Amino acid sequence: MFIGEYNHKIDNRGRINIPSKLRYDMSERFYLTKGLDNCLFLFPEDEWKVFEEKLKTLPLTNRDARAFVRMFFAGATECVVDKQGRINIPNNLIKHSDINKDVMIIGVGQRIELWSKENWEKYNEPDNISYDDIAEKMAELGI
Repeated sequence: MFIGEYNHKIDNRGRINIPSKLRYDMSERFYLTKGLDNCLFLFPEDEWKVFEEKLKTLPLTNRDARAFVRMFFAGATECVVDKQGRINIPNNLIKHSDINKDVMIIGVGQRIELWSKENWEKYNEPDNISYDDIAEKMAELGI
């Protein structure tokens, strides 16, 4: 399981070091794709397969379902960590996530999220997110 919050920098070649605590739980291959809230999702291979199977069940006749599937698959790339513990982030994904220099790497259970530091800080502002409100909504879902 991926947990924690880490602040790293992207180099001028689009490479970022994945923290060793997160690499420990990663498979040899994994998938990087456009995420929600202007971040990137990084899935280990086994979790990508689970996610892929769920996306395959969405109806082709539903416009929103087609757009959702396109977003994840068209932006996806297969990654391998190099000997220095880095991955390369393609330009289209850097642009999607507004990553410039500082990158927040967030462990969120079955996947990792990559955020621009600015977007992560905005997301966590009290005006944007109320953990009490979220907790109430999760209670409605049985959590």
